[in-house]
Amino acid sequence: MAFFAYSPFLFTTVQAAVFSPQSFSLDNGLKVVVIENHRAPIAMQMLWYRVGAADEEAGESGLAHFLEHLLFKGTKTIKPGEFSRTISRIGGRDNAFTSYDFTAYFQRAAAHELETIMRLEADRMHNLVLTDEVVLPERDVVLEERRSRTDNSPAAQLREQVRRALYLNHPYGRPVIGWMSEIKKLTTENALAFYRKHYAPNNAMLIIAGDVSVENVRMLAEKYYGPIPSRVVPARVRPKEPPHRAARRVVLKNVRVRLPSWSRTYLAPSYAAGEKRHVYPLEVLAQVLGGGSTSLLYRKLVVERGIASSAGAWYSGDGLDYGEFGVYVSPKAGGDIQVLENAMVEELAAAIKEGFQPADIDRAKKLISAQAIYARDGIRAGPNAIGQAFTQGQTIEDVEAWPERISAVTPEQVMAAAKAVLIVESSVTSILLPEAAK
Repeated sequence: MAFFAYSPFLFTTVQAAVFSPQSFSLDNGLKVVVIENHRAPIAMQMLWYRVGAADEEAGESGLAHFLEHLLFKGTKTIKPGEFSRTISRIGGRDNAFTSYDFTAYFQRAAAHELETIMRLEADRMHNLVLTDEVVLPERDVVLEERRSRTDNSPAAQLREQVRRALYLNHPYGRPVIGWMSEIKKLTTENALAFYRKHYAPNNAMLIIAGDVSVENVRMLAEKYYGPIPSRVVPARVRPKEPPHRAARRVVLKNVRVRLPSWSRTYLAPSYAAGEKRHVYPLEVLAQVLGGGSTSLLYRKLVVERGIASSAGAWYSGDGLDYGEFGVYVSPKAGGDIQVLENAMVEELAAAIKEGFQPADIDRAKKLISAQAIYARDGIRAGPNAIGQAFTQGQTIEDVEAWPERISAVTPEQVMAAAKAVLIVESSVTSILLPEAAK
């Protein structure tokens, strides 16, 4: 889906007012969004690239995340580490993050430093300099990050195995940080090739939020980003999932586990792909089933049956190719995980058979819509929502109309979504268990 079809500098304002963004495009294809928020003299810049872990070649897992690290290692005009030191000197902060469908960089600083942060970010869009002297030590940093965050965490290990089981063919099944054996083989040449292939203005969206004006942002964007030439960027063609004909089960035991947990993850449509008519009802379904202490699963398993310490549900529909729906539960100390699993399966079956009370659906929709209202107060919520939408196949209109579309969901649509998605053959059941020390 094309995100913008606007001519350069043609401003647009979406009527539904969640963030009330204004947008324009530069001649080189860079999309620019401005979200004015004058509550505090602060400006945030976020630059979103339409490339992530799912765009890596086979055997190069972790490359997108690795390159994110390397963007801080200097350019033709900035020495290694100078980027973050400059941000710190002006009293700001900066960071970056990588997912399957995007890589994003951000800085937050005083509004009068907007030109500084735009100049720095534009510079590393096309002037990155990498040598083995800076790349290889940073690869060791990433390896240590994997050891500490994944290899030393039973819960993280289980999540990694669940994704590998859930996705039989799609690259969403490999970890964003990469497999250890493949990270070790990443080179300077790999990183530079990936950078040249994907880091281009016509493959990015610049979002400026805070105490700024559209006119000033346009002037600075033309000055710093405008001269960067566009490049041909490869289409995002990824393998699809074959039919899922059998449920999968993953059990991990570890001496570090203190309390067992049970979860089930279902393959689901996303806002960009699959049966998109189900996505808003799935948001409501997750809230009704497990969105807090008033939700069905919490009420049934924690309050009424008294066999769980927590229970809930979630929906992630932001993937460019697939979404996921999940339910989870943890027993009370000393509880039997099999009894808990049986109870969860019973309650899910009963919910699908009997449906939900209209009052529960209405309450869920109000709670979800309220989140969008509260989001307007923060400076980062708008750039996050719009940036992810851009990189994952949605539009600004989708972001702004989200509360209205949630409000329009009917109980019948929620039930249809539940019956379409909560299919055991399209799921992975995962169990985390303690193991006695040997």
